[in-house]
Amino acid sequence: MSFAERLKELIGQESVSGFARRVDLSEALIRKYLKGSEPSLAKANQIAMKANCSLEWLATGCGYLYKQAEVVDMPAYQLAHETVLGTTLAPEEILTHRKLITAYQYLRATKKNDGHLDAHGMKRLLANVDN
Repeated sequence: MSFAERLKELIGQESVSGFARRVDLSEALIRKYLKGSEPSLAKANQIAMKANCSLEWLATGCGYLYKQAEVVDMPAYQLAHETVLGTTLAPEEILTHRKLITAYQYLRATKKNDGHLDAHGMKRLLANVDN
């Protein structure tokens, strides 16, 4: 898959102009990349950072399309859970809570300007969360 094809996948249903605004590049430049021009590393990194995309995936097609969700600090979460709800998480509940936090972080990080939440991407990410 070429850079242009990966960029098209990253843009998805969003308009090219809307995507260009979101990544702070001109629409003309994004269209140039969609026609096959290769960006500089700085521009590719800018696109990746602003679109919450993995630079590795955008540049090479390897790895994951979206950045992995932030690492969950489970001891901090468990303490917060205990403090707020007054109960301690049982060992068998920890994975469920880790998945819930990961799903939320992914949806928050990839939320589009129009409010669209990427449920499909979230499900792909959760399939890779350690059991």
